[in-house]
Amino acid sequence: MPKKSNIRILIAKPGLDGHDRGAKVVARALRDAGMEVIYTGLRQSPQDIVDAAIQEDVQFIGLSILSGAHSHIFSEVLKLLEEADASDIKIIAGGIIPDNEKAVWEAKGIFAIFGPGTPTHEIVDYIVSNS
Repeated sequence: MPKKSNIRILIAKPGLDGHDRGAKVVARALRDAGMEVIYTGLRQSPQDIVDAAIQEDVQFIGLSILSGAHSHIFSEVLKLLEEADASDIKIIAGGIIPDNEKAVWEAKGIFAIFGPGTPTHEIVDYIVSNS
């Protein structure tokens, strides 16, 4: 397992959702755990996210979605990663994802989905364990 300091993760807020407090809290927790975090900011397109992830040579993309647009965004990011031959980049997600959809998205390639209120140490532990 790589040391936490070798882990690079891109945190993104896709779509029109303007609420980024949770993404910033998670980004800070990952940095505090010794990971290198690239935060892309608000209103990123799936193409912007994939391009930045490839350019930054990250192992993980963290998508924070509260707007309900997760189906479109997940599908598009997965498709773009595959087209760029970068499917080895693992996607984790947080936000408002209905419980009955989590297993479906995990089967399609989203590695983990963390809901509101998830302790940040659980997210850190998951990333470290799956690096």
